[in-house]
Amino acid sequence: MTSPITSRLLRIGWCVLVPFAAVAAYLGLGTVAVRLIGEPIAATAVLDMLVVVLVGSVRIQQPRWLAHAPAPRPRPKIPRSGWTVLGCAVLAFLAGQSLALSIYVTVGSAGFDASNQTRHVAGSTATLLLTLVAAPAGEETLFRGLIYPLLRKRVGILASMLVTAMVFGLLHGNAVQFASTLPLAVLLALVYERTRVLWPCVLLHLGFNLAAALVPAQALGALANPVSAVFLCLAFAGCAVGLYRRVAGGTATGAVPGLEGESAMQ
Repeated sequence: MTSPITSRLLRIGWCVLVPFAAVAAYLGLGTVAVRLIGEPIAATAVLDMLVVVLVGSVRIQQPRWLAHAPAPRPRPKIPRSGWTVLGCAVLAFLAGQSLALSIYVTVGSAGFDASNQTRHVAGSTATLLLTLVAAPAGEETLFRGLIYPLLRKRVGILASMLVTAMVFGLLHGNAVQFASTLPLAVLLALVYERTRVLWPCVLLHLGFNLAAALVPAQALGALANPVSAVFLCLAFAGCAVGLYRRVAGGTATGAVPGLEGESAMQ
């Protein structure tokens, strides 16, 4: 029988191995895509759609190794959380933007500037295709469609959510985008845990990216200070805790399901 210490070490190792392997494969494919296509934004868009195809073709088979207990609450009750999720989404956007702006105004970010320059060089069409189509679909398929359920096979909701959120933020490559996307990643993990399908996560991700593209920085200028960042982050944390309690307490115990009754890519 495995000792508690050994079991804990195995779970920690799993939390390191799963995201490392998935992100390493993603970055490896990305390197190949950039070399073949030559333009980073277009290559990333192609990469994200490739992830959708590869992971989606696995998920649509509803393998048991991507399912985990407890089962989600019956589908008719899911819309009752809709307004809570929308409220959390607004707070996630404001908290992330305030924290990101505070960091940028205080210390700057060469990585964020380089990312913006790359998008500018690629042009608006390629950037919009990546931001509003490829990234929401590809990143949700990778993180909430693969990494999160694999983590949940061995660890609880909280650990899976935090690990996925941290890796999701780090993948963006700079402190500003890490800060802006971290609250979103926490919310998306809870939404996936609640529904076990990807389309709500994709829509929320798309909405977040659309708001970031459409809301001018000047309109958010008042949030670019530590006081606003702390207040909004605490407000989002309170909303997320409430949603977490609803999600953790609202799932049914029992055997691990397939993803009965619906396509895993819905």
